Amino acid sequence: MKNYIKNIREKIGHKPIIMSGVGLIICKDNKVLLQKRADDGNWGIHGGGMELGETYLEALNRELKEEMNITPIDPKLYGIFSGKKMHHIYPNEDEVYIMNHVFCCEEYEGSINFNDHEVTECKWFDIQHLPNNLIDLDVAVMKHLESYLKDKQVIVD
Repeated sequence: MKNYIKNIREKIGHKPIIMSGVGLIICKDNKVLLQKRADDGNWGIHGGGMELGETYLEALNRELKEEMNITPIDPKLYGIFSGKKMHHIYPNEDEVYIMNHVFCCEEYEGSINFNDHEVTECKWFDIQHLPNNLIDLDVAVMKHLESYLKDKQVIVD
């Protein structure tokens, strides 16, 4: 079912919901590719909400294709994030608690082209010097990046 979250929002408005999400960290040579969000101007990892019936990888591929016209190559599970740190209120006042399954890869296919209204820019950042305006949800996700790159241990937080 397409537009699952939109359909729920039509019924409940801005009230908090639990949302399954997927994210992707594209990281190579100690640099991470982040996207600038159109809704609040903050930087973040790539991804979004899942639709009914999708697997995590199907949702990941769909979101990356929709947002940036790319397909990740060989994404590996980076971590699963939930709880209060995954609470977010969007600029339109929609409130969510995200159960976020985040993947990591070094390469992608395609040329970055912003296909929808969600992303305005992409930029590589040194993993030791991430932007100050990282979206709150991704602060919790990115704090584990250096340790993950060393030992490839999946994070459950």
